[in-house]
Amino acid sequence: MRRSLLARLRRDTRAVIGVSVVTLITLAAVLAPLIARHDPLAIDLAAQLTRPGVEHWMGTDIQGRDVWARLVYGARISLAVGVISQSIALVIGVTLGLVAGFYGRWVDELVMRLADVTLAFPTLLLLIAMVAALQPSLPVVFATIGVVGWAGMARLVRGQVLVVRQLEYVQAVRALGALDRRIVLRHVLPNVIAPVVIAATLGVAGAIMAEAALSFLGLGVQPPTPSWGAMIADGRDLSQLRNSPWTSLFPGLAIGASVLGFNLLGDALRDALDPRHVETKMPATEDAAVATPSEEIEASAVPTAARLP
Repeated sequence: MRRSLLARLRRDTRAVIGVSVVTLITLAAVLAPLIARHDPLAIDLAAQLTRPGVEHWMGTDIQGRDVWARLVYGARISLAVGVISQSIALVIGVTLGLVAGFYGRWVDELVMRLADVTLAFPTLLLLIAMVAALQPSLPVVFATIGVVGWAGMARLVRGQVLVVRQLEYVQAVRALGALDRRIVLRHVLPNVIAPVVIAATLGVAGAIMAEAALSFLGLGVQPPTPSWGAMIADGRDLSQLRNSPWTSLFPGLAIGASVLGFNLLGDALRDALDPRHVETKMPATEDAAVATPSEEIEASAVPTAARLP
């Protein structure tokens, strides 16, 4: 299964482009001290708004800081926000989704109403309200984006669990007297991992956009820490956009490239993990009949975790 998944991803152009973009951005973030060439916090008013050249590959901003150095260090912030905030959303959303879908009744009602309340507010406005109520900082951004993003993940997991818990092998395990925790962790959770991975990959792109929006408004990462959203905000003056567009152009391209990379990777994973695309191979025998398309579909639809303990 793992080899076939990797083979499908290698044949998918979206996966190749997405992985390449994400890998480049990750390497730039990890190797920032080696490739930055300048201190991202160093102010040089004599070199302010210098055009891109040999000394400053992407020019300098209004305070004379090197745009390339701030860009690669800002990649650390964006990736950290994307990964950590999605980890928080995964822990909360998957846990509540499993509990709501498996037990149902008043537990399901309570969790889903909380999710409805969270989803009723526009995401960006809710983020702004929560961050503004607290002291804007990097940990607050992590927690806020993660907490706001749990509702969609919980609804996704809950919908998958409602289907899986009715399958015969789950009913058989329950009839044998297995504990609920064992059933959930060993038989239900493995069957909802695929959509969760896809949603988390796409969620990283959304978290990067959310952090850039908050930093643009001054509610995200605080100066002088480099952030792509804050870099765009520093260069939003109309005259500066006309005469020195590189101060906003390059961080904007970085945001677009990172979001595009994660979205392409998520789309490729969605198609690769789709059971309708899973190839089922019958063992080769001398008198083995060729499987019909309907038989292949039925074979591919069997849950991977359909095993009794």
